[in-house]
Amino acid sequence: MPTQSPDSAPHEEAPRSLYEAHKKVHPRSVSGIFATWRWIVVWATQVLFYGLCWLPWNGRQAVLFDVVERKFYLFGLVFWPQDVFFLTVLLIISAYALFLFTAVAGRLWCGYACPQTVYTEIFVWIEQKIEGDRNARIKLDAAPMDGAKAAKRALKYGIWVLLSLWTSFTFVGYFTPIKELWAEAATLSFGPWEWLWIGLYGAFTYGFAGHLREQVCKYMCPYARFQGVMFDPDTLVITYDVERGEPRGARNKAVDYKAKGLGDCIDCDLCVAVCPTGIDIRQGLQYECIGCAACIDVCDEVMDKMKYPRGLIRYTTENALAKHWTSGDIVRHVARPRTLLYSFILGAITIAFIWGLATKPQLRVDVIRDRGTLSREVEGGLIENVFRLQVMNVTEQAHRYSLAVSGLEHAELIGDPVIEVAAASNKNVMLQVRVPPESGIRGSNPIYFDIKALDDNKIAIHEKAMFLIQ
Repeated sequence: MPTQSPDSAPHEEAPRSLYEAHKKVHPRSVSGIFATWRWIVVWATQVLFYGLCWLPWNGRQAVLFDVVERKFYLFGLVFWPQDVFFLTVLLIISAYALFLFTAVAGRLWCGYACPQTVYTEIFVWIEQKIEGDRNARIKLDAAPMDGAKAAKRALKYGIWVLLSLWTSFTFVGYFTPIKELWAEAATLSFGPWEWLWIGLYGAFTYGFAGHLREQVCKYMCPYARFQGVMFDPDTLVITYDVERGEPRGARNKAVDYKAKGLGDCIDCDLCVAVCPTGIDIRQGLQYECIGCAACIDVCDEVMDKMKYPRGLIRYTTENALAKHWTSGDIVRHVARPRTLLYSFILGAITIAFIWGLATKPQLRVDVIRDRGTLSREVEGGLIENVFRLQVMNVTEQAHRYSLAVSGLEHAELIGDPVIEVAAASNKNVMLQVRVPPESGIRGSNPIYFDIKALDDNKIAIHEKAMFLIQ
């Protein structure tokens, strides 16, 4: 067999990874109108989140999702498991609001109000205060570990951990009364599920906002993947004006750059440096873009320094860029069939939701037949059925209710005709209903339980049940 010389041996390529190595993103701090709005939303959401659980209301916590008692308190409203319909409608409203806002102006939720964005903004701010701005943090990452670096890292991670634990503690405080939870914290006597959620939610906050950051938006969030189907050529998105900016290149501010054939982009790469996901918006719209508009703020600063018009990177639409529309043209195209349909559906569902809350009954009654005794004959030849009534007082004060039965002639209610139910509580009552055999037909007969508050005639309910005659 002929041997192959070393020179003629096939060239073996070095193995290549199918995955790009992750490069840590250190966003540069930026100021401007959109950065200001972003911090306004951060403050508003966090004051609401951290403060609302401490707000008292009628001797209890104003907002409390009491899973153990299966009651949700929202200021003066009390929701029971039977009110899950309202949660369903609220989720539908949230979905349509997301569709509408995305169709109008892209990822507004992601850029300003998403918890991942909000907490990443807070954690990065803490990092900047301890380690410095972008260049200082990059230099610190590359430096060998010494006392100064270890001290800064320990301080940063320590503050992150404390903030994460306080966030998780507050979160659990919406499910366990926050004052009880605070008393338990003094002795670390939390229950098992409280330990679980404080630890789990704290770990997620620390890991997602402190370390994973943009990776959550790029790889874990499903919204980044399907947002494209919600855009159209009239959706406002953050866009680099290629026609105006290219060809890009560095230049002296005193030089006539147009005579040199250059566009307005000076290729400073600051739009990349401030991007929290590390993308270059000049390469076009990308799914990684969360719509934070940091690149707009920093580009406008550069344009001001160069004495060029603002808006090289701006909110605009595909059609506006191609057809050179004015701001008025863009606004007029916001009201298009897609957004009008979303607005109509969202408005109708919201009105129905508000009407449902305003007319929410103050009394609920569930009637359940005793399955152990469907029907029986008692003394005097009367037919008796046994029912269990669950009377739910969904108001904030105790009531006494009268009970009555109707629907069959000579129907008689056996049991206490008056019951008292505490505020935001329920009471189970066993009742026997007796009728003469001739009052109805053989089989099922409709009857009605009438429950009415003795101190308020407006609180009443007429509940149907079936009386069985065998």
